[in-house]
Amino acid sequence: MTLILKNLPFILQGLTLTLALAVTTLFFSTIIAFLLGTLASLRFRWLRVVVKVYVELFRDIPLVVNIFFVFFVAPLFGLELSPFAAVTVGLSLWGGANGAEIVRGGFASVPQHQWASAAALGLKTWEIYAFVTGPQALRAILPPFVGLLTLLVQATSLGALVGVTEFFKVGQIIVERTTMMEGWNPAFAIYSAVLLIYFVICSALTWFGRWLERRLKSDLRRPASGVAAMPKPVTQLP
Repeated sequence: MTLILKNLPFILQGLTLTLALAVTTLFFSTIIAFLLGTLASLRFRWLRVVVKVYVELFRDIPLVVNIFFVFFVAPLFGLELSPFAAVTVGLSLWGGANGAEIVRGGFASVPQHQWASAAALGLKTWEIYAFVTGPQALRAILPPFVGLLTLLVQATSLGALVGVTEFFKVGQIIVERTTMMEGWNPAFAIYSAVLLIYFVICSALTWFGRWLERRLKSDLRRPASGVAAMPKPVTQLP
């Protein structure tokens, strides 16, 4: 405990960088996911094929290989990316691919008669997505998307492999520095603290996802406001 308190500013710095990496990755992953997921739900076959190739490519490549590829290959094309930027790009490409499949599935869950009715009313394509099918698809998209955020928080630890001083890397540095300078190995205490904090963050996100799913289901079962309930039949007494 003394060792943790002594290195608390360093630990908080690493935790802040981990959260910043997770938020940045989620931001770009969300943009990629909703853009590609929406394109995949359009009626143009060639668009669906392009999105499918992208999704399968980045979902089938191991995430650590994807990060290494961005970090080591980008400089060959004149893109000098910092470790933070390289990890952000690698995680965003992977998160966008998984998120695109979630968004596509969300739009596919909307009944076909909703699309047909909106088109029959003369709505434009963007109006159908924005005002008719989009709000309905969000009910199916949001819970698994929160789960994707949990995976992205866990995946930020891979940044330690390319030099990002995030939370897990900070733990490694403390263990190595203490072993070399003080002659004892604090690996159990430090990595237990790292494990506990990751568990708390990811458990909170998992709980939020389950709460959101229950809330959306209850809203779905609730009758719309302004709709009168059907009167119960009156039983005539003899």
